[in-house]
Amino acid sequence: IVLALKCFTSSLVKCSIFNPFSSSCPLLGPQPSEQYGTQASFGLTDQINTSCWSAAITSPPGNMVSLSICSPPDAPIGRWRLTLGQGGSVDFVLLYNPWCTGDAVYMDSEEKLREYILAQDGIIYRGGWKYPIPTPWNYGQFEDGILNACLRILDMNPKCLRNPGKDASGRRNPIYVSRVLSAMVNCNDDKGVLLGRWTDDYDGGVSPLSWKGSVEILRNWDTNACQPVRFGQCWVFAAVACSVSRALGIPCRLVTNYNSAHDTNSNLVIERYVDENGQLVQKSRDMIWNYHCWVENWMTRPDLKPGFDGWQVMDPTPQEKSEGVYCCGPIPLKAIKEGELTDKYDAPFVFAEVNADVHTFMKRKDGSTKKIISSVHVGLKISTKSVGSDRREDITHLYKYPEGSDEEREAFTKANHQNKLLQQQDNAGLLIVIKVSTEMRKGCDFDVFAVITNNTPNEKKCRLVFGSRAVSYNGILGENCGFKDLLNVQLAPGEEKRVALRMNYSKYAENLTEDNLIRLAALLLDYGTQEAYLAVRNVVLVNPEIKVRILGEPKENRKLAAEITLQNPLPVPLQNCCFTVEGSNLTGGQVDAKVKIYFTPTHSGLRKLVVDFDSNKLCHVKGYRNVIIGK
Repeated sequence: IVLALKCFTSSLVKCSIFNPFSSSCPLLGPQPSEQYGTQASFGLTDQINTSCWSAAITSPPGNMVSLSICSPPDAPIGRWRLTLGQGGSVDFVLLYNPWCTGDAVYMDSEEKLREYILAQDGIIYRGGWKYPIPTPWNYGQFEDGILNACLRILDMNPKCLRNPGKDASGRRNPIYVSRVLSAMVNCNDDKGVLLGRWTDDYDGGVSPLSWKGSVEILRNWDTNACQPVRFGQCWVFAAVACSVSRALGIPCRLVTNYNSAHDTNSNLVIERYVDENGQLVQKSRDMIWNYHCWVENWMTRPDLKPGFDGWQVMDPTPQEKSEGVYCCGPIPLKAIKEGELTDKYDAPFVFAEVNADVHTFMKRKDGSTKKIISSVHVGLKISTKSVGSDRREDITHLYKYPEGSDEEREAFTKANHQNKLLQQQDNAGLLIVIKVSTEMRKGCDFDVFAVITNNTPNEKKCRLVFGSRAVSYNGILGENCGFKDLLNVQLAPGEEKRVALRMNYSKYAENLTEDNLIRLAALLLDYGTQEAYLAVRNVVLVNPEIKVRILGEPKENRKLAAEITLQNPLPVPLQNCCFTVEGSNLTGGQVDAKVKIYFTPTHSGLRKLVVDFDSNKLCHVKGYRNVIIGK
């Protein structure tokens, strides 16, 4: 098998034969057709033509003939067979070529191409918008067998199974391929790669937090008759989609949206209900996820009006159906920013994820409801890994204009987002916010604070309900972690009062989910005006850091040792501990009792060594170290 990039003239496919011939014929797919652009016949010319299928002899006269073969920039990607007249045939794989100016995925920055095509590892941001937590990930798109798995994903998609010829032709278009990948990375409608699970029951599979990279997932799917791998959540779906996109030649990056809205009825409003203790009541399917991950693919959009080329949102997590299938995108970032919700594909859903209005209602015991004042915002600190470094890049400005700006109002007008346009800051003079202590960390007791300010000229008498519950990253509430109900809070004019809630490890330890999140809610009831004010904040209890120290000079194909260190932050001993290690082009990873790992780098260059720690009390602690491998 010869690997080829479209129109990459410095790396053209060379086919050697022992007899001269006059024509060539490349074929793609099980039903090749000139009509679909999956079959072409052409003869030899003096020099290649980069705009169409062409071939030229590049060797001097002799017993062996060397050919240069070039494809057009819009040729469909996939496995091709080149027949050489009567001389036999050659099989090769054609990929998108972002280095080719005529390709729909062309990107004009070498630095960005190194990041969005060639980099085999990256950073995924999880945690919360107040404290984004970087999680290392091994994309591994160039590992053995991964390209075959990616091509098989295309072959197993229902459109290909229904009409192979038309599907093969559609693969010239990265818009079409991205939409197929969005559907095929999840298995909700097809023989897709991953099965999602958002509960604590992972029987028959593993927790999504167990994965450190895409390689094992793609290999498991490919070698097990396309049975879905169990289990994934949003960052896993997005990471696998990123690996597949890069493997096929589409520049791709993974993005995290904090406080991500899930709008199920397309009204751009998230309705939330709380009880009289300020705790969420799951009355609506609308939700706000602590964070949500998707990918952006880079391509032109000739199907839309000018100006919408570039990054396109593509979300493989199965949330809502699009054209009858669980997929989402691609939709240009510019369409989201400008409020152009009629553009393809799924613009209203993505627009709501970053711009939805949040209405909160208190449901009383007698069944009545009352709208309460709350300052919950969505679409915060939209993040991705920086080009060429492990720093976080904030790309919120690519999705939305600054709040309150004329441009923002114009975008909301286009989107018919009347709730945002008409919304006014309703401030009756009472303000409540939640603050946390600097000593907050997993394994310790710590305080959190409801800070109340009376900005009115009158004395205020209030009731404060301050509670905490474990919560998963997608907003599903767990058990109580601490609660306080103060019936008589008095505030003089201009007074600020801090009310502490003690978070005891003995209370929250058994209730925490794998996400290490606690939802704090403070509900303030003004006895005089009967107004209710709600402050909500999710806090992340950060896992300890795994430190990695390389012992010796890293060299290609030479055994190397690294020391890994983890300090137990809990007041109880850890048992049944296990370290696991992964990294692109690193082999033979072993861990001994002295927590020293041995591995053999097989390729030079910059690599990321990803370490995962599990125990009975401390699960899925991740750490990493960049390693420069010399020749």
